[in-house]
Amino acid sequence: MAAYVMMAGRETPRKTALKVLDGTGEVVEEWRFADLDRAIMGTAAGLRARGLQPGERVALRMGNLSDFPILFFGTIAAGGIAVPTSAQLTEREFHKLAQDMTPRLIAIADNLALERTPTGAEILPQPCWQTLRGAKPLEETAQTGPDDPAYLIYTSGTSGRPKGVLHAQRAAWARRMMWAGWYGLGATDVMLHTGAFNWTYTLGTGLTDPWAAGASSLIHRGSVDPTDWPDLAARHGATILAATPGLYRQMLRGDGDLSGSFAALRHALTAGEQMPQALSEAWRTRTGRPVYEALGMSEISTFISSSPDTPPRPGAVGHPQPGRRVAVLAGNAPAAIGIEGDLAVARTDPGLMLGYWNQPRETAASQRGDWFITGDLARMDAEGYITHLGRADDVMTALGYRISPGEVEEALSTHPAIAEIAVTEVEIREGLRLIAAFIVADGAWPGEDALADYAQTRLARYKCPRIWQQVAALPRTANGKLQRRKLALDTSTKP
Repeated sequence: MAAYVMMAGRETPRKTALKVLDGTGEVVEEWRFADLDRAIMGTAAGLRARGLQPGERVALRMGNLSDFPILFFGTIAAGGIAVPTSAQLTEREFHKLAQDMTPRLIAIADNLALERTPTGAEILPQPCWQTLRGAKPLEETAQTGPDDPAYLIYTSGTSGRPKGVLHAQRAAWARRMMWAGWYGLGATDVMLHTGAFNWTYTLGTGLTDPWAAGASSLIHRGSVDPTDWPDLAARHGATILAATPGLYRQMLRGDGDLSGSFAALRHALTAGEQMPQALSEAWRTRTGRPVYEALGMSEISTFISSSPDTPPRPGAVGHPQPGRRVAVLAGNAPAAIGIEGDLAVARTDPGLMLGYWNQPRETAASQRGDWFITGDLARMDAEGYITHLGRADDVMTALGYRISPGEVEEALSTHPAIAEIAVTEVEIREGLRLIAAFIVADGAWPGEDALADYAQTRLARYKCPRIWQQVAALPRTANGKLQRRKLALDTSTKP
């Protein structure tokens, strides 16, 4: 996997692979492909010298540092299994993961030090990272096959227990389906990703794919005001921008000339959660550039998207990427066109995980014949465009109807006083469950009556929330995904 990611760069060793920007947009690090390749292979040699054996885990508990991808790919090049973790995890949360993954080594940034070391693990403190990198580089990566394990990602499970998603060496090659199917990525591109190094969205979209394509990456390591991103893009010639819907909304609140700032930009990308149609249209109007959305999950990364070759369609999240076999199932068979069902991906997809770490029952439960069941509900139109209807475990019921919270959120997010919204079903008393909307207001709170009136103009009555609650922020995972199950009513608002 590491050799594949560096292959294109070895053809252009003097080309810039990565610029690291501080909060003001100044370049504080610049890595050429030759330097990056040497650092990765040197780190691999250093890890082997520390006794790392094939298949052993190296946990990364690091902040927003360029060392993160170097240790990630260095571990894989050495034959180990890299385990990226969020810097936002508490020590207690990290120890739960460590108990499951049993790491051989843990790379820990100075500000994330642990009070106690997990059993059987050796700590790699921040000062030793450069020593690892400075070792004589391996001449070649470990001899691994496409189905051998490469990295492990932990994701939230419906049971509340994080699940380790184990990916194979082939996963990096399989990401090529995103290059045309989502990015429109080429060697001349400059990818500006607004996420931190230790976010898997950044690690994949912002680093792995541009490097594998021979393109350049721009990543920040400081605190950036949302309204400064257009300036950073202009100063450094970004041709593709990757962000989340929330950041696009924040950029649009600024009064700058977005069209001028993003003059070099060909298009933008969004993932992590559904982007409201109104927001997508507002972005295109202000910048003159389209934004392409993708749907994915830790088990396979993105697999449905719009792209330069597959124009966005209102209401749809996108189209299966070329090379993907995707279905909407009713039981074990494909559902009829336009009918809701379980979104599934072929188990032969090279980007699909090997399985859930130490959870064979969970792995088996995710399979249905030739298909991996994503846990999402969707419907497909005659041209293959897919409308995402939310997670199966988030589906609400009212008056005998099944309701997707995503559908309600999409409809209500166009209200000018709503900055962010999450909808879920709450239990008022035993036997009585109502749909509640939790709202981060954009300015003054409009009042429940005004919101209810607006909802009735956008939704069938049975889909309309009966409870409206203002909140300061919505609960999200470290990767920015909405956690509807953590929404809780202020008891004083219950009817």
